[in-house]
Amino acid sequence: MRRAQVNYPARCLILSVGLLFSAALMAADKDALAARNLINKMTQATRSLNYEGIFIYHYGPIMDTMRIIHKGGPNGEAERLVSLSGSAREVIRNHGSVTCIYPEDRVVKVEKSRSRKLVFQLPQPIQSVSNYYAFSTAGQDRVAGRETSVVQIRPRDKYRYGYKLWIDDDTHLLLKSELRGHNDKTLEQIIFTQLNLRDNIPDKLLKPSLVGKDYTWYKDNGENQSLDGTKTPWKTGWMPAGFSMKEHQKRVMPTSKEPVEHLIYTDGIALVSIFIEKLEKQKPDSIGPSSLGGVHTYARLEDGYQITAVGEVPPATVQRMAKSVIYKQ
Repeated sequence: MRRAQVNYPARCLILSVGLLFSAALMAADKDALAARNLINKMTQATRSLNYEGIFIYHYGPIMDTMRIIHKGGPNGEAERLVSLSGSAREVIRNHGSVTCIYPEDRVVKVEKSRSRKLVFQLPQPIQSVSNYYAFSTAGQDRVAGRETSVVQIRPRDKYRYGYKLWIDDDTHLLLKSELRGHNDKTLEQIIFTQLNLRDNIPDKLLKPSLVGKDYTWYKDNGENQSLDGTKTPWKTGWMPAGFSMKEHQKRVMPTSKEPVEHLIYTDGIALVSIFIEKLEKQKPDSIGPSSLGGVHTYARLEDGYQITAVGEVPPATVQRMAKSVIYKQ
């Protein structure tokens, strides 16, 4: 019997290519792990450290300069944001509530706090969203005079946005972030120009400075109800993979006599809110799409209701989610 002729050069070539491919996969896995570890350290530092700083928030045609004061520790977090440009305003998050102060209108609004921080927050561990986002490192850079490691978060589909993060090498605090659209277009940007760590944040630095006796206060006194999301008759028939309902509320709005249904969906990073408002005789808000920076909105009418989806996701995502909402008793 004649033995088959062995093509040793071809076999060696195939083996070499296979080894190179395996090595590339291992390198990519190692890089993704390094990126995720940096993000987890950043999330922990952002929650636990005491710091104050100044940052610029650029979204659409708007650019705001803000001062942030953050207090971390075992007793929980507290934050205060103060505008340094444009209209005077303050936002304070503390003890499960968010207080928004608008001096020009002489108004203070106090609501239940969402789990989101005032500036930026990612889930911990970040591995929980690895099915929907890819992670990689992108070299070194300097922000606010400090050395940073750059991390990229890329969406695995077209229904969500990506992020680019600059993480301080010393403190692991986030010094710069960009919301990235398709083709890596920057849609929103937060960049610190000054950052100082502090051993202690006095409570007085977390107190509002703009409130006077003549201000009108609007407080959430239980009128905004958190409800069981499975009991709402409104169902969202489509959402991107990985999204689920985080919260269901009935909110009292100044534009409506009846409470507005508020359905909140998230994949762990991106948030989409759906508002369902029964229309009286008043003229409905603008119908169709609108946007500001990376935040997109889509509204439609359905049997006397206005259904509006709002989120920091691509316009096609909010439009498809809004159109999928149905009433199902």
